[in-house]
Amino acid sequence: MSHAGHTVPAPAGFVPHTVAHHFESQEQEYQSAKLGFWLFLVTEILLFGGLFVAYFYYHTVHHDAFSIGGKQLSWKLGTTNTAVLLFSSFTMAMGVRSAQLSQKKAMLTYLVLTFLCACGFLVVKYFEYSAKIDHGLGAGSMFHPHDPQLLGYEGLSMFFALYWTMTGIHGFHVLCGMVVIAWLIWRGAKGELHAKHYMPVDIVGLYWHLVDLIWIFLFPLLYLVP
Repeated sequence: MSHAGHTVPAPAGFVPHTVAHHFESQEQEYQSAKLGFWLFLVTEILLFGGLFVAYFYYHTVHHDAFSIGGKQLSWKLGTTNTAVLLFSSFTMAMGVRSAQLSQKKAMLTYLVLTFLCACGFLVVKYFEYSAKIDHGLGAGSMFHPHDPQLLGYEGLSMFFALYWTMTGIHGFHVLCGMVVIAWLIWRGAKGELHAKHYMPVDIVGLYWHLVDLIWIFLFPLLYLVP
């Protein structure tokens, strides 16, 4: 049996939130949305988990090639992007907290900073990817190392296939994060996100922290290969 939607009072100066008709209360709406999103995050973990299993298998089979492959990556760029994402996780957490306190200006500031960090991450990846392509270290048919010494390592092409796949999928997730963060900024600017309705910020925050966490695993696996 469906229930009529009702409007949840909002703090002064903010837009009230209307609970969807199929929920009895805002709390039920919030808990349902959060449970659904956690299930989505589990599928994301399974996706990257499969890639991590493939990485560890081929790393065992082609240990020397993977070690050489890691040395072809710039640990400085990797470290820069790690710092950028860690900072963006902080700004996102502060954005969620600001939404919970109905601090509109602070929330928008933190969300914009998070968006800019995501932009910075992708800019660094652009320069990194460009350098790899210029050196013939692409994936699949684009793998033609210009350094003849690299041709003797069997399994090196597999390292770069995994590198492009794992960082490419992660980069796509960063891009998706930018889209939903921009959506939050738009809604926040209209006064729709506040202490009585901060669920969208909270859920996007969970997504962004997962993006950050996955990179924390990718960085040492790819850039600091033992």
